[in-house]
Parts: sequence; structure tokens; C-alpha cells
Amino acid sequence: MKDSVAEEHLYLGFSHQYRDSIFPLHTSISLFLLSYCDCKLFKIFLVPTGEDVDDQFVTKNLLGDIEVHLISRCQLPVVVQSCCLPAVVVKDGKFCRAGLSVVLRHIIQKTYEADPSKKDVLELLGFKKTCLKACAEVSQWTRLCEISIPLAVEGFLTASPEHCQTIPPDILQLERKLGEPVRVHNDDKIRRQKLQQQKAGAKAAVPVLGKEGTEEGKTVEMHQHPLPSLELSIAFSKLLVQEVSDAVNREAPHIRRTKTSDLPLLDHVFAEGLYFTLADIVLLPCIHQFLVSSKKQGKNLVNLPLIASWYRRVQEVPGVKKAAGKCKMELLQLPELMSAPQEQLQGFSSVPDKLEEENEDSHFIGGPRPTMTKLMVNGIEAKFSPHPCPSWTIDWTNLPSAVSPGEGKMSRDRALRKQQQLNNLVAAVTKLAKPGDVIVDFCSGGGHVGIVLAHMMPSCQVVLIENKELSLIRAKDRSDELGLNNIWFIQANLDYFNGTFNIGVALHACGVATDMVIDHCIKARAAFVISPCCYGFIQNTVKFKYPRSHQFKEVLSYKEHMILCRFADQTAVQLPPERRLIGKQCMGLVDLDRAWAAEERNYSVQVISMEPESCSPKNNMFVGIP
Repeated sequence: MKDSVAEEHLYLGFSHQYRDSIFPLHTSISLFLLSYCDCKLFKIFLVPTGEDVDDQFVTKNLLGDIEVHLISRCQLPVVVQSCCLPAVVVKDGKFCRAGLSVVLRHIIQKTYEADPSKKDVLELLGFKKTCLKACAEVSQWTRLCEISIPLAVEGFLTASPEHCQTIPPDILQLERKLGEPVRVHNDDKIRRQKLQQQKAGAKAAVPVLGKEGTEEGKTVEMHQHPLPSLELSIAFSKLLVQEVSDAVNREAPHIRRTKTSDLPLLDHVFAEGLYFTLADIVLLPCIHQFLVSSKKQGKNLVNLPLIASWYRRVQEVPGVKKAAGKCKMELLQLPELMSAPQEQLQGFSSVPDKLEEENEDSHFIGGPRPTMTKLMVNGIEAKFSPHPCPSWTIDWTNLPSAVSPGEGKMSRDRALRKQQQLNNLVAAVTKLAKPGDVIVDFCSGGGHVGIVLAHMMPSCQVVLIENKELSLIRAKDRSDELGLNNIWFIQANLDYFNGTFNIGVALHACGVATDMVIDHCIKARAAFVISPCCYGFIQNTVKFKYPRSHQFKEVLSYKEHMILCRFADQTAVQLPPERRLIGKQCMGLVDLDRAWAAEERNYSVQVISMEPESCSPKNNMFVGIP
């Protein structure tokens, strides 16, 4: 592809080749999606992790008809050097998308924008276009697809023979997920159709691509499938842009009267349920490598009947075999597997999910007073440091209008409160910053904090990180209007940013995101100025357990700490004053726990109330210095 045509550059990691895949698997997955979408919109660069890579070998033997260029890590655009690959950068080098899910979703959207006839490509994003949109830190499903399974398969392929005897727990977790009942939009209607079919003893013919089926013409043979044939017919009718027949759609009166709780559950056809989505694209190269390796070692896959049938079914999807061929993936023809005895499967697939067990315990009743009293008895009370500059304010009237948060779609009252919040954060950052510092605005949203900082501190570099694309595009537009040249934009989840920086900032980082930002700052030994939000969304995750500090852990259980978090959210203006006061005390206690946890890692941390306190119901602010 000519440079002049390639609007965006896609950077993929390259460590080694193994059989018919490029590693890391994130790169194989990205190349498979590009082949499936037949997307030629990106100039593609492979970034070797080692120095001894043969350019000709890589391009000729691994990539089919995809043209790639090799580039060393030190030649990458500055903004990409701060991110985990894969990453996509627009031509001016200021806007970067990083991380597997973000990059894959972007490839799909660009493909559809370039050719709106490719509706099947857009359908990969699933219902309401949310497939793999939630970040891996809060979504166990995104984490399993994006991180856990690729890493588990890479580990399995490189392990010594004695360590390859057991199926990786994450693969067993996927087997278990495929056995769970499906929940889809409008599933009540589909479940009634299934009940009608069961009552009629129907075994409908299901459209499945036969060997004579052509990719382009989508010629279809009819094969007889055992149940779940209704799920299959719905899944494949969507793929082949056909309507399910009216005979299936009409419900008998006794079926309409059946209670929802008495309807049969739906079975998985694809990874997320009934429809082929991006999750299937991500999983296929990983599961393919796992199955090839297992077959070579003579392993019996009887314990993975659902994964085996999913793998066969994905191959029937129009375009999959063609894309696999382009990527030199020789898909296996697996025999039909009978399900293993249930007790045997349970022994294999009951992966202990401590997270779910712990979080199940968070459905509680009762108020915060016993918990607060328990802390008070142990000498722990919410305490706030005095505000270092309570009357300091930005001169908003003399700033360009694009700097002001009022430029967004906000009421005048809300814009004033946002300005007051920014006064507090910018005052704290101004006291900490030195010329040449890199300041990162985490969870930046539309860039209210980052744009003010970049405009007021031209000698500092400002990086905005946000996982919502539209918010970041709005921020970029405002920055372009102001002509700022000391600002960069990264659409990514926090975990995919690994750059060095001096100060981390976040205004109203939601729930666990506050702890993620603090953790990022501590690892970089950077100062931080953070205003937390959405305390009610705090819960144990893979990386964060609550309470955070040793002092709180000695006094409170997880459940008691969650009570504080739930009541810390009760500070809205319309609540009675006494209730708001308890909410503010709970906020103070949750944030004291966070402050003490940071102090255990050699930080000095103050918890301050923003001025005026009416600027936000969530008016706490941390200032942490290493």
C-alpha cells in the first residue's frame, strides 16, 4: 500500500514464529481479523522484541497477502513507546489507540466506514456494539478473552512436556462458560420458540456451509443437526442475512401463556451466545494453537466437548476458512466428541473463582454506623488535611473559550462547578510541576483537566488516557482548535500504558479506577492529584483487594468495608443533611484507607476537601508525593 494512502499506522509485536502463528498471539489475532475483514486501510509494522529477525523470512513466510514493514522499538512514534502493543496511530502521531480489544474494535469500525456494505463485519461488535468494550480490569469475560487465554496458550506451547499434561485452568474456564445458559436481548421470544419446537419434537434443518459452499456466493447446504437446532438456525440465519421462517416465529396460545421461569434455557452457539462476534475472532487463533499442540501430543479432548464443537462451528462461518488460509492457519477437522460424564467434567472445569465467591458476599443489608463505631473504637476516624490554597482560582475570563469546560454540552451551573473542581486540581498540580515534567491525565474523559494543564503549562508535556473513543476525539478537537503542541492522546485501558511520567492526575476516577491510577503512579514513582468517584462501584478485582491498608485490614472484613463504600455514595444534594454528613464521613474513611495503603509504599499522602465543598458531592482529593 502506498504511504500516501495509508492514513493510520498499525504496530504489532513480533517475538517468534511457531508452526503457523506469529507470537505474541495478540499479533496473530490482529492479522487474522485484518484477513477476515479483508482490510487494507492500515500501514502495518512488525516490532521485533529481539534484534536477529530476518526481514525477508517474516514477510514471505508468515503474512500471506498482507504487506508489512519491520521497525525497531526505538524508531516508534513517541506516543507508541509508552504503550503496550498492538497500537494504532493516526498520521500526526498525537492520537494512539492501544491494547488488543481497542485496536480490534477500531479495525472493525474503520473497515465498515470505508465500505458500509460490510455489515457482517460491523455485526462482530455484537449487541449495542459492546463486544469486549468493558476493560479487562472490571470485566472477567474481557480479561479471559484478551489476556488470560492468549497467555495460557503461549505458556502451554512453551512448557516442558511434564507441565503440558494438564489443561490450563483458563481453557477449562472457557469450557465452563460455553456450558452456561445464554442471555441475549429479547431472549424471552427465542425461548418461547424453543419450547414450541421441543413440544412439536421438531428437528429443523439448519443452514450450515457445506464443502461445496462458496465464500462469495454463500451457497448453503442443509444438514440435519440435533438440538440445539433453533439456536443454530437463528445464529446462521443472521450470518447468512436470512429471516427465520414465519412458521418458527408464530407461537401457539399455550406457549404465549407459559411463565418466563418455565421456558427452556438457550444453549451457546458461539463464544458470547447465539451470534458470531469479535470474541470468537480473538479466541480462534488461540484455541487453534492449543488444539494443534494437544493433538500432536496425542491428548484426548474428551474433557473439552463444548470447545471442540465451538471450534468446528466457527469454521462453518462464511469467511473464516478463507481468512485462516490467508494466515496459513491449517484448521483441524475434529471428530464429534461425546460429553464426558458430568462428574468427570466438574472435576476438570470447576476453576475456583475466588473473585465471584468474595463478591457474592457483598449483597448486604444494614447501615454504616456499626462499622464506623468499630473503626472509632480502634482509633480510626476520617481526617482531612487543610486545603493548601483554598482561594486560588484560574482566571477563566482571560482563557480561550475552548479551554473552558463550558464549551461542552453543559448547563451553566454544571460548567461553573466543573471550573471550581478544576481550580482545585490545577492548583495542586501547579505546586508540584517543574518545566519538562510529563503529566498524565488518567480517565481523562473529554479532557477538561488535561487541556487546561497543557494550555497553562506549555513547558510540560501532557498525556490524556481514556478508554471511551468519542470523549477522547472531542478532547483532540478542542486541542486542535487551541493549537496545542505539548499534548498527546491515548485511547486505552490503564494497564496498556507503561510510559514514565512525573505527575498523575484524575478527576472523578470511577470506583476501582482511582486505585488503578494510584497504583500506576506509585509504580512510576510519580506524584498524584486524584479526585475519586463512584465509591459504590468498588469491589474486589483480580488486582485489587479491599480494604487496601494493613490498619484497615486488621479491623474490617471485606463485607464491612463494602458497607462504607456503598454509603460513601450517599452525598447527593437532595439527600437530608444528616445522611450527607454520614456519606462524607464514609468517603473520608474509604479514602483514608487508600492514603494509608500508599503511605505503606513510601508516599506522603494528604486527603483534602475541595473548595468550595458544593463544587461536587464527591469533593475529596488526594495529593500524594513519593
